Amino acid sequence: MWLTFLLLGIVILLIVWELWICEGTHLGRRFVVWLYDLAAFRYDKIKQFDPDWERTFLGEPISTVSLGFERPRILDIGAGTGRVARSLCSLPSFHGTLINLEPSKRMLAFGRQMTSNDGSWWVRSWAIPLPFADGAFDIVISLELLEFTPKPIDTLKEMLRVLQPTGWLLITNRVGRDAPLILGKTYRREDFPKALETVGLQDISVYPWQVNYDLVWARKT
Repeated sequence: MWLTFLLLGIVILLIVWELWICEGTHLGRRFVVWLYDLAAFRYDKIKQFDPDWERTFLGEPISTVSLGFERPRILDIGAGTGRVARSLCSLPSFHGTLINLEPSKRMLAFGRQMTSNDGSWWVRSWAIPLPFADGAFDIVISLELLEFTPKPIDTLKEMLRVLQPTGWLLITNRVGRDAPLILGKTYRREDFPKALETVGLQDISVYPWQVNYDLVWARKT
C-alpha cells in the first residue's frame, strides 16, 4: 500500500512540476500553446501588467533604439496579447513598423483586439521557422519565450537569421529560483552572454528586470 501512495505522490509532483513550473515545455510546443489558449483571456490579469511601467521600462527604450534606423522594422516573437505593441506604438517618438508573431490562436485574437488601433500587424506562426526573409528586421524582440521553445539555441539562431547585420535583439533570460528546474531550457545568468556570443551577438547588456527574468540587449555582428 505504501508503495502505491509513494508512486502516486511522485506522479503528482511530476505533474505539478511540468504544468505549474515548466508550463508544459517538455511536452512539446503544441502542448504549451494549448495551455496558453486556455489562459488567453485571463493572461493580462495573471501577469498584472502596469501600463505606465511597461511604457517607461519597455516601450521607451525600444523606441529610443529604433531611432537609430530610418524606418525601423520590428518583430515581436511570442507577442502574447500585444504587450510590446501596447507599450510602444502609442509613443510619439516611435515611427516604425511592428509585427506581432504569436502561435496561440486565442492569445493572438485577444492581442489583435487590444491593439486594433495602433497600426501594428499580427501573424500566427511558430518561432521556428520564422516566415520572414533573412535580415528582414532591424530589431527582434522576444520576451518570456525562449525557455518554452523545443531547442533554445536553435531559436536564438532563427531570431538572428531574420535580424539585419548591426540590428538589435531584445530578449529575456529566465533566472528566478525555478529556472534550474526547467531542465535543459534555461541558462545561468553568467552563461547567457556566452550563448549569445556563440550565435553571433555582441555589445551585450544585461539588466535585472523582473523577479524571474533578466532583460538583455545585444547587437548582431
